[in-house]
Amino acid sequence: MRKSDKSIHNISIASIKRSTMKPYNFKWTKFYESNTDFQYSGLQLELIENELIICSTIIDSENYSILTTQKLITNENGIENIGNLTGAILKPYGDFKGLNGESLTFGVLQLENGIELKYFIETGKASMIMIHGIRTLIRTQQMTDKNIENVTRVWKRQDEK
Repeated sequence: MRKSDKSIHNISIASIKRSTMKPYNFKWTKFYESNTDFQYSGLQLELIENELIICSTIIDSENYSILTTQKLITNENGIENIGNLTGAILKPYGDFKGLNGESLTFGVLQLENGIELKYFIETGKASMIMIHGIRTLIRTQQMTDKNIENVTRVWKRQDEK
């Protein structure tokens, strides 16, 4: 059974907030409470009905990754790849802590059809946004809408304390 985009968005944002240190003012990476917060008019982002933007790492118009409740879009050097995350498996991350002095790295997913899809990760504290956004979206596939609502409510309540 397909979860609602709103419930997937809510739990993903709650997970990102729980795992990311404030302030959330990173160079390339952001999460979005609503689609109106997405202010990149130069990108051709085609969303279907009820699809919500969760987070992104946008370096420029040729290099970015955008996670929505329906898909992951990565544009690397002007070449766009889009994948549905249903049945996707997380692969090991690169140096997401930036220990080698790099400010960007890639994460990799294996899609259900076996194809690997890379996505940009800004290293350091910002890395938690893409990592937890994608990880949570994949984990919600095993949950019911009711499970998602309960976990989201508990996380939000704990964060308010």
